[in-house]
Amino acid sequence: MRTDREHNGILWVDLESPTRNEVQRIIEQFGVSAMIAEELMLPSAKPRAEFYDSYAYIILHFPALRHSHTSMEQEVDFVVGRKFIITAHYDTVDPLHKFSKVFEVNSILDKSKVGDHAGFLFFYMMKKLYKSVEYEAEHIRHHLGAVEEYIFSGHEVRMVHAISESARDLLNLRQTIEPHRDVLHALESESAKLFGEDFMPYVRALSNEYYRVHNHIMRNTESLHELRETNNSLLSTKENETMRVLTIMALLTFPLSLVVSILQIDTIHNPIRGLPYDFWIILGTVVVIGTCMVAYFKHKKWF
Repeated sequence: MRTDREHNGILWVDLESPTRNEVQRIIEQFGVSAMIAEELMLPSAKPRAEFYDSYAYIILHFPALRHSHTSMEQEVDFVVGRKFIITAHYDTVDPLHKFSKVFEVNSILDKSKVGDHAGFLFFYMMKKLYKSVEYEAEHIRHHLGAVEEYIFSGHEVRMVHAISESARDLLNLRQTIEPHRDVLHALESESAKLFGEDFMPYVRALSNEYYRVHNHIMRNTESLHELRETNNSLLSTKENETMRVLTIMALLTFPLSLVVSILQIDTIHNPIRGLPYDFWIILGTVVVIGTCMVAYFKHKKWF
């Protein structure tokens, strides 16, 4: 599906799951390479940037963890020229959809600060997309805060799964956006040829935006590692305490069971069996021995 939006002489062509006919019209209208046009129809495995005489072709992937989309990441292809920008994606990209609404309103009111070429439009789109990644990281941070409360409320076992989910989400975020670094470096070195030196501060600002989001993700990753270590320590302490109690119980009950078993042996010379109050004698013996053992355990500070 193709959607065209224009403002201040700059044309934005948005393609969602483009057909061959739509891509063919893109070739004819903007002179885009046929090889690039073919790639617009299918997802690409890796982000990259290619620069031509009159436009740049940029492929980037963005995480989509909190949305009901078909996968954990979404690809957006950009073809950026002086007076046009083409975006191609294969699913509804929420940040781009929201950006389009703002773009339409600003176009109607003539308040959009797009700039004099499509590079500025690319810059504002990327800021919106990175903001969505920051929201993903912020959601994980709030989740880790809830996990921390549960950990110190005695729910260590339940939190093992919750911590693993957060670790998976943070790993997906990192793996998805870290390849952006190379693309942005290439953009810094080549964009001046297309858009002029006055656009370079915007490219550097875009790199700063990436590093800010990346650092946010890394801080969350460090917090997660600390929470995992804390949770594992508390789990280990609880398991050790349980084993210690069970060991003491076994150590306490085994000798008493042995004493009772010996005193109950049906032999001719059993000194207790058959005496008056033999049951109470056995019970008293067990109580005395048990009391002495408990006192010894306390003296040794075993509990």
